[in-house]
Amino acid sequence: MSKHTLSILVENKHGVLARVAALISRRGFNIDSLAVGPTEHPEVSRMTIAVSVDEQPLEQITKQLNKLVNVIKIVELEPSQTVQRELLLVKVKADTLTRGQVLETVQLFRAKVVDVAPDAITIEATGNPDKLEAMLRVLEPFGVRELVQSGMVAIGRGGRSISDRTLRPVPVPPPHVATGSPALQAKPVDRTADRPHHPVPAPPPGHRAAPTSTAQTASSQA
Repeated sequence: MSKHTLSILVENKHGVLARVAALISRRGFNIDSLAVGPTEHPEVSRMTIAVSVDEQPLEQITKQLNKLVNVIKIVELEPSQTVQRELLLVKVKADTLTRGQVLETVQLFRAKVVDVAPDAITIEATGNPDKLEAMLRVLEPFGVRELVQSGMVAIGRGGRSISDRTLRPVPVPPPHVATGSPALQAKPVDRTADRPHHPVPAPPPGHRAAPTSTAQTASSQA
């Protein structure tokens, strides 16, 4: 049997994880790793499942998974074309004699210390499964007290996404305009532009207006 990594887009609804896991277990295959988390779309979740199975049974599993209503898309990720990561938390015995050697191992695998006790050190490491297995082999002689490891997550290399041409954007409805809104009310029209304009001729050069006497003004007012 060979190990395969499946990336499955499913609807973000309750019970989907149980149905997918039950379908694989009914076929008699063990799930080596499983991780579920949100995606760039709030209504969609992404499941990363690692299983050890032959090629022909794997094809049967994918066909059965595609029949589930809540499954949107299934893609098998090739290790050479994907970036795979796991998270490991391990608590290792470390006294005054072995503490320095444990810290050297932490630096060698580019891990980090997240907790220190008088007799133990808790180490956090991320990487592909091969790197984490190699670090555990080096730490085992010191004594591993506790171990917690997350499921593997993987993403394809390059600019393409497995959700391309799968999820359609939700259309945005046009803004609703009420009947009595200002957008539909008639605006006042300026009619002054339609009136003919007669310019007043300028007086000839050197022309002076005749002075008006006070008597003429008084008689005109009378």
